[in-house]
Amino acid sequence: MDVKISAGELQLLFDALPDVVFFVKDRAGRYTHANLTLVRRLGLKRREDVLGRSVTELFPSTLGTSYASQDRRALLGESIENQLEVHILPNRAPGWCLTCKYPLRSRAEICGVVGISRDLNKPDGKHPTYPRLIRVMDYLQDHYAESVRVGTLAGLAEVSVAQLERHFRRVFQLTPQQALTKVRIEAAMRLLLGRDSVADIGLACGFTDQSAFARQFKATVGMTPREYRGLYAGARI
Repeated sequence: MDVKISAGELQLLFDALPDVVFFVKDRAGRYTHANLTLVRRLGLKRREDVLGRSVTELFPSTLGTSYASQDRRALLGESIENQLEVHILPNRAPGWCLTCKYPLRSRAEICGVVGISRDLNKPDGKHPTYPRLIRVMDYLQDHYAESVRVGTLAGLAEVSVAQLERHFRRVFQLTPQQALTKVRIEAAMRLLLGRDSVADIGLACGFTDQSAFARQFKATVGMTPREYRGLYAGARI
């Protein structure tokens, strides 16, 4: 039996998942479907307040521009899978997630974008390799400012590189490289609340130069380090 599920039916299904954002957009970038998790995280109450509007209308300008750029990549046929991101919630609290976006096709023609962003959950502490993987996470916390080699991490966990990748995904939902990026960006977000220069913060967080820092920060947070600092200017330490 050929069973087909509509976007509307998927929307209702994803309404039941508070840790997953689901959306469909047309070629113009307007939301045609959005689950209630997305509605609430935008600080809105009704789905109708989202549908028909674009990310540049619903998100702060820097974030909206970044998300629209992602959408254009999908509209050109690119699949974006498990991209590690920080979403800034209406109360300005950061939330880590993994985002997937895919081109939506009708009769072989790309007609829009479909995607999800799922929150990073707590690590699976019951996994048998968890105690060894925690050694790796502790090492990343202590050495993120340095050049970190995956072979060193595998040695700490007493597994092969391939096993490390597999176990990391199972326990943390991340690759070791994504975990390192997360630690570095978290450190950078803390330091940007202070008064050190952006260049110094990038070097202190393990980036080779200011350009590399700015690129990775914007790809992960959706805004440049300077824009992030401006957003939190009132929260300086």
